[in-house]
Amino acid sequence: MEYLSFLLALAPIAWLIFSLVVLKLPAHKTCTATLVATIAIAVFGEWHMPAFDAATAAAEGGALALWPIMIVIIAAVFTYNLSTKTGSMNVITKMLSGITTDRRLLVLIVAWGFGGFLEGVAGYGTAVAIPASILAAMGFAPMHAAVICLVANTVPTAFGAIGIPISTMASVTGIPVEVVSYLTAFQLTVFIVLITFLVVALVDGVKGLKGVIGACIVSGFSFALPQLYVAKFMGAELPCLVGSICSMAATIAYTRMAHRSTAAEAEDALTAKSKFLAWVPYILILTLIVLCSNLFPAIKDAAGSIKSVVTIYGDKPFTIKWIATPGVLIIIATYLGGMIQGVSVAEITKVLASTAKQLTKSAITVVAIVALAKVMSYSGMINTIALVIAELTGSFYPFISPMVGALGTFVTGSDTSSNVLFGQLQMQVAAKIGVDQAWLVSASAAGATAGKMISPQSIAIATAATGITGSEGRIMNKTIVVCCGYVLILGTLVYGLIPYLHVIY
Repeated sequence: MEYLSFLLALAPIAWLIFSLVVLKLPAHKTCTATLVATIAIAVFGEWHMPAFDAATAAAEGGALALWPIMIVIIAAVFTYNLSTKTGSMNVITKMLSGITTDRRLLVLIVAWGFGGFLEGVAGYGTAVAIPASILAAMGFAPMHAAVICLVANTVPTAFGAIGIPISTMASVTGIPVEVVSYLTAFQLTVFIVLITFLVVALVDGVKGLKGVIGACIVSGFSFALPQLYVAKFMGAELPCLVGSICSMAATIAYTRMAHRSTAAEAEDALTAKSKFLAWVPYILILTLIVLCSNLFPAIKDAAGSIKSVVTIYGDKPFTIKWIATPGVLIIIATYLGGMIQGVSVAEITKVLASTAKQLTKSAITVVAIVALAKVMSYSGMINTIALVIAELTGSFYPFISPMVGALGTFVTGSDTSSNVLFGQLQMQVAAKIGVDQAWLVSASAAGATAGKMISPQSIAIATAATGITGSEGRIMNKTIVVCCGYVLILGTLVYGLIPYLHVIY
């Protein structure tokens, strides 16, 4: 009976995998249908969840999905859309392409550094689409460009879109965001350095590393160390942003010193003013987020006091912060940046409205999957799954913990959705096998980054950006090998370091 309950509780997740991967149904439709089925299972299955509780659990999940998750996705894509409309993105592209002609160094600057920056600010595919299209425009084979950018867009996704995956994981599990942020960054540190070597090797094979090993080391460590520091002391919003900016700056400086002969002559001279104006929205985003971070507690507390507290499910308070949330800060910064660039408020608002409309189906998907996760959690379905998994794997579960996170991203295309789906499960299994809960929750968040490179949604974005739609299967065949190695190494790390957690934090 226990295993029948396990299979029934697992059915919504299994159906999501089958419907998205095999049947290739639209995500917003199948996730909505799966939510309805999950509510029915929770109410009429052995969990006997009262219908009202199931409805309010789903409503709480929907509220969490809209604020702060969807608001930050809309805000991030809004910034990118406005940058495209004003021509700022073209200026940024020219600035990057004028640094060097060495394809290996371009990959470190464009796919890794700039891609990481876009992931930190926007996420939602922009970190694959933009760098891949830039590399293709620079002469890279489209398939090559797509695979390189998919592999590069792995570790940065943990803190993508102003840290929303980690912030959401903290909200779902109740573990302090600073703890999840630090432990996830710690587990990913070695991969940040390894990925720089890997993306360069993808350009010309292992032999292509000759002559640029120093650049890889500089690019990797200048990302990894600042990210780890910021994750430990400032939370989830800025690690990827700060790490990517430091990596870009260090890699460009190293390139100009050690590879000066590879510098390209700019076709069109860019003035200092045009460069500044192109970056000003992102500068303002960084500024506002820093001001509302733990570095400035007075400002953070003042902004955080503008909030509403409501009760949706049971007696659990649900807090909505109207100002001190990344999405709102990004929107404010983008409005200010657009006005500085000379765009009218009416035009900026039109871009925001079109962005919201553009993301309607995505909003439906996110609302459905977060609501589904809440119903599974509150009903006890997640606990049922956790009981059986803990029984089957025992003390070896930490080794597969990252694989569970990767599976979630593979299915949903989103680190955030993976964290919502499996955050509670990781906590409960950890409790049952006597392992630190924050460590396994963070392992799931770290593992979720591996699933990004094989996610059908991410691959579709890469093929669309490089004009090779229809090549998704060939790309997945290349990235799945990397993904398997990634989760195996990470699982070994997570399992092997358990005895030393008292030293780590």
